[in-house]
Amino acid sequence: MNALLPVVAAVAAYLIGSLSFAVIVSSLMGLNDPRTYGSGNPGATNVLRSGSKAAAALTLLLDAVKGLVPVLLVRLLGPDHGLHEGTLALVAIAAFLGHLFPVFFKFKGGKGVATALGVLLGLSGWLGLFVLLTWLAVAFTTRYSSLSALVAAVLAPVYYILLGGSLWTYDKPVLLAVIAMSVLLLWRHAQNIGRLLKGQESKIGSKKDKAATAPAAPAPKSKRKH
Repeated sequence: MNALLPVVAAVAAYLIGSLSFAVIVSSLMGLNDPRTYGSGNPGATNVLRSGSKAAAALTLLLDAVKGLVPVLLVRLLGPDHGLHEGTLALVAIAAFLGHLFPVFFKFKGGKGVATALGVLLGLSGWLGLFVLLTWLAVAFTTRYSSLSALVAAVLAPVYYILLGGSLWTYDKPVLLAVIAMSVLLLWRHAQNIGRLLKGQESKIGSKKDKAATAPAAPAPKSKRKH
């Protein structure tokens, strides 16, 4: 195996992850930059606040795909080139870090939920499915997108450990990558955790959430005395 291949694979994964599709899709569809309204987060949930469900859905899909493709390529084609679980774990975390700290967008990225899901689907379709169902179950019952992401992030490594060796191959380097992504997801949702604890987090589809994109009212002009 060429010793540079794992590095090349990781760099390529990071660059792919650095494509901020929330910004790209919004620009192509003539929408405002998602970093300028709502939460300011370049992700599908904030794009949805623009009022365009199509843009949000496309952002969600592409953010997941950019995590899926590099990992899936290494998992399926890597062994023929001497790339095994170590490189797989490296590529997984590199694609995820690309979304969080995109080199093409001044290292200011999203929270990584969709990209993490894509990475997990690339590692194992079953693992990704369990995490997705967890997100959907929590979102359906609570209507909190952030809480859904937090619960899914905590359970992802638990699923990997409990079902590793039966539904998918258990590899310690991959487990460490999954744990690292979970920790980073919790960190990126620190403000959401604070709002959840205070009961101030907006729910999916709430009026407060929809109003997030409303332009701020202009400051009243001071009247000059004559």
